[in-house]
Amino acid sequence: MPNTYSQIYIQLVFATKGRMNKIRSEFREEIERYISGILTNKEQKIIALYLNPDHIHIFFSYKNLKIPIPDLVKVVKVETTNFINEKKMSQGKFCWQEGYGAFSYAKSQKEAVVKYILNQEEHHKKRVFREEYMDMLNKFEIEFKNEYLFEFYD
Repeated sequence: MPNTYSQIYIQLVFATKGRMNKIRSEFREEIERYISGILTNKEQKIIALYLNPDHIHIFFSYKNLKIPIPDLVKVVKVETTNFINEKKMSQGKFCWQEGYGAFSYAKSQKEAVVKYILNQEEHHKKRVFREEYMDMLNKFEIEFKNEYLFEFYD
């Protein structure tokens, strides 16, 4: 019986509610492991992930095509929100903003994307999230309306 084969690389980007620095550095790696576990349980292959204090980049190989990307994002957001709040890993109530960016890449771009994501800490010393996100939207020629973007307070 024939099977379905695919090779699709996706980078997800989304932000904390109010773009507040809610992710504390001492919990970053534990939350990243938790998110990796969520995606692994959904039969996706994590390639790179970096959790900034106010937003996240997740780069993965989209393997289980039966789960639409919006559903996958919803699961990650809901489960991490519950995890962070139950473990009291954030001052006050934690939640993600609505919406996300999903960007696709070719296999030839894989190394560059991984390097970019894993270098987030240095990257954001020079460039704020708004500039980064707007640049991604423009490079991918995604039409957008400013009023429907993340809440930016930079």
